[in-house]
Amino acid sequence: MTFELPPLPYEQNALEPYISQKTISFHYDKHHATYLKNLNDLIQGTPLEKESLENIIIETRKYPSEQAVFNNAAQVFNHTFYWHSLKPAQNNDAITDSSLLKLTERDFGSENNLKEALKKTALAQFGSGWCWLVLENDGLHIVRTGNAENPLGAAKPLLCIDVWEHAYYLDYQNKRGDYLDGIIEHLLNWDFAAQNLNA
Repeated sequence: MTFELPPLPYEQNALEPYISQKTISFHYDKHHATYLKNLNDLIQGTPLEKESLENIIIETRKYPSEQAVFNNAAQVFNHTFYWHSLKPAQNNDAITDSSLLKLTERDFGSENNLKEALKKTALAQFGSGWCWLVLENDGLHIVRTGNAENPLGAAKPLLCIDVWEHAYYLDYQNKRGDYLDGIIEHLLNWDFAAQNLNA
């Protein structure tokens, strides 16, 4: 199986002014595409060539000798998940799905508390990594992972935020908090999170 670069779910300028077309172009056309090419090159002619992306991630995580495959496979998954975790800015960005809203109020007290926890967790990630909203043991949790790691196999990802510098440096330089404010307040795709929750 040769993996292909999935199309973005919106135009490259659709997340402006919070994420610029220039950032999306570099991030998607360069970084994401390179991880995909590396993965296809690494698995060509191996038994992994016939596996799903999720299985490759879960299987190669166990073996240090497969670190390069894991890193590139996980980054392909993480980036695809990130693109879908965002949506073009709208006036109404509240959680509307009743199941997700009920869990949010039970586990965080309110939607605002959830957003604050997302920002706090994403800011606390030292260096490169990801911030995830996940379902684990029938509850919502926010976790952070370093480098290419993700929660697959341990929890059900609902949405994620990329906190690698290449996700925001062209627009915000070292101001990760400003980048997070733009995403959390205006771009998070709560419908995508709800779809994952209810799937």
